[in-house]
Amino acid sequence: MKPQVFKQVIKMANGPDITIETGALAKQAHGSVVITCGKAMLLGTVVSSYKSTGLDFLPLTVDYREKFAAAGKYPGGFFKREARPNDGEVLTMRLVDRVLRPLFPKDYHSEVQVMIQLMSHDPEVMPDAMAGLAASAAIQLSDLPFECPISEVRVARVDGEFVINPSYAQLEVADLEMMIGASADSVMMVEGEMEEISEEEMIAAIKAAHEAIKEQCAAQVALAEQVGKKEVREYEGEKEDADIEAKVAELAYQKVYDVAKKGSAKHERSAAFSEIKEEIKATFSEEDQEENGDLISKYFNKTHKKAVRDVLLNEGIRLDGRKTTDIRDIWCEVDYLPSTHGSAIFSRGETQALATVTLGTSRDANVIDMASQEGEERFYLHYNFPPFSTGEARPLRGTSRREIGHGNLAQRALKKMLPADLPYTVRVVSEVLESNGSSSMATVCAGTMALMDAGLPMKKPVSGIAMGLITDGSNYAVLSDILGDEDHLGDMDFKVTGTEDGITACQMDIKVKGLSYEILTNALMQARDGRMHILGKLTDTIPAPAADVKPHAPKMESMEIEGKYIGAVIGPGGKIIQEMQKETDTVINIEEVDDMGVIEIAGTDRTKIEAALERIRNIIFEPEVGSVYEVKVVKMLDFGAVVEFKPGKETLLHVSEFDYKRIEDPSTVLKVGDVLDVKYMGVDPRTKKQKVSRKECMPKPEGWVERPPRKRDDSRGRGRDDRRGGGRRDDRRRDDRPRRDNDSDSKSEE
Repeated sequence: MKPQVFKQVIKMANGPDITIETGALAKQAHGSVVITCGKAMLLGTVVSSYKSTGLDFLPLTVDYREKFAAAGKYPGGFFKREARPNDGEVLTMRLVDRVLRPLFPKDYHSEVQVMIQLMSHDPEVMPDAMAGLAASAAIQLSDLPFECPISEVRVARVDGEFVINPSYAQLEVADLEMMIGASADSVMMVEGEMEEISEEEMIAAIKAAHEAIKEQCAAQVALAEQVGKKEVREYEGEKEDADIEAKVAELAYQKVYDVAKKGSAKHERSAAFSEIKEEIKATFSEEDQEENGDLISKYFNKTHKKAVRDVLLNEGIRLDGRKTTDIRDIWCEVDYLPSTHGSAIFSRGETQALATVTLGTSRDANVIDMASQEGEERFYLHYNFPPFSTGEARPLRGTSRREIGHGNLAQRALKKMLPADLPYTVRVVSEVLESNGSSSMATVCAGTMALMDAGLPMKKPVSGIAMGLITDGSNYAVLSDILGDEDHLGDMDFKVTGTEDGITACQMDIKVKGLSYEILTNALMQARDGRMHILGKLTDTIPAPAADVKPHAPKMESMEIEGKYIGAVIGPGGKIIQEMQKETDTVINIEEVDDMGVIEIAGTDRTKIEAALERIRNIIFEPEVGSVYEVKVVKMLDFGAVVEFKPGKETLLHVSEFDYKRIEDPSTVLKVGDVLDVKYMGVDPRTKKQKVSRKECMPKPEGWVERPPRKRDDSRGRGRDDRRGGGRRDDRRRDDRPRRDNDSDSKSEE
């Protein structure tokens, strides 16, 4: 018997409605839902341990997977099984995690695992936009301590109108695309890319998305009430001691305040704070330190955070002595690495990124192979964050989720500024060499200069800045170019990239409830001033893209041919194209697109590229009837000469077409190597071979009369056919002629 199923329907202005249901699947999970939109179905589950881990943070894991069976496809690779998550899945996990994490109690340290699976795919529905809804709805049906329901939607602007959760087709023509995460009363997360929009337009998009999220949050509350809201579980919270907290605050607050107000470098400042902490610990007995050492550290960190925030709000002074709008010192350099196709260094304060550019062909495109999406990226960016960049030593365990997320943000910031018809595949790699505040924005700046150094025709240079916000409810301070410590201590951090004409990408994490749109707008406008300052430093270093790619970088040419010629260019078993690549030292790619062959030729020597192009032109060359061509004699025959239009394109010039007068010996007129003009007469209907004429390019003799076409003798034709065909053989089998009996008798007598 099927269990009872509870449902709630969310009406959508565009596209199919969204249904949330529970009760049928995954009943042993602490909370589970199925989200349906069209044919798309997501299963969301949550489970949390009833025991605390003893850690001082929330061990939350968000896992999002797209099962290939959902789209009726097989996984790629040798094992034909889903393995580690791909970049697209990792990015979705990060988006959901960033909204969920702040809503768990700060003292809840039990392990939490949220799993979201795409079980059925609809080509018209983008499933990642519903992952946040699936996660939150599952939590609402559980007994986990969680502040309030949230949801996430994708907002796009198509033809000037905002569309919530657009289809893939709509997204292709949108000039703005953002993922927004929010509760019913507060926006918490923003991430997206745009085509140089204004700050006001970005705020309008956030507002439109938030209205849709409010409806989805209400549906979750209604579903929980329909099912029966569970009692929130009891859990073991953190140990507290008011006396220790008061003592630490009294001893540490002013000392930390004074160090923060003084303004100092990172290592000097860290050493001073550590010294204060040790002084505080020394005021406790060894027994107290052993028993409550974790509490002393916890309360010191709490006091440290409050003191630094107060300095910012009361004094307007930051940890390194800057004012709230100041940008750290910047220096830049391009063409730093001699062997790369493009390179640049961007240093801002204690943050430094070295970016490189590599140019390739379509073979080097980044393949996207997901259940919900297939395709190729011709521009992609990789971000590496080694431990030495922060003065640490730690194991290297592959690319982290953070590296994937930061690289994706920088990629989205830059990709719209490259021409759509760029013939290259472009890979940018950012090596973060130092980090103390937004290495992802340093990556954007270094990437811009490296692309320009590589000679790529960027539409406009892009700069980026990381901003912070601190508020106590009545006062607030917006911080430009935040430090790592300010990121940790603030109430909002956001990154904005753009050109002089508008925003190209953004990422926001808002940690306070009810932040007004007025404050958000002011913060974005201050970010614009910072971006323009940084952009000026970039253009001072490299005002415009290099005139051409570097001598050792591949040059690229492309051409289109009719699809019927693709086989001729490739040759049997790839023989022709392989020979061309070897002889011209180029890389040649052919792709069939809409019955046309799109050919890419890449090489470092333009002369050799042109030679490859010429060979392809020769292969596909076909003369036009009535046109005159210059040909070369390559062979003499008794009845004419073999002439060559292009290398490999030969035909017979019959002796009768040499001249208007009769030529007995062709060698008396032409010899091998002679160059002459001939007129292409088309294909001879009788011989089915191409026919060319030399005499048609010559003036006709005076009084010349065209000889009428020779009439065909049908009777002679039949006679020849009879002799060549089966007539005589038929006669042998059956002779109807009169018999010569006398002759036969005489022969027999003999």
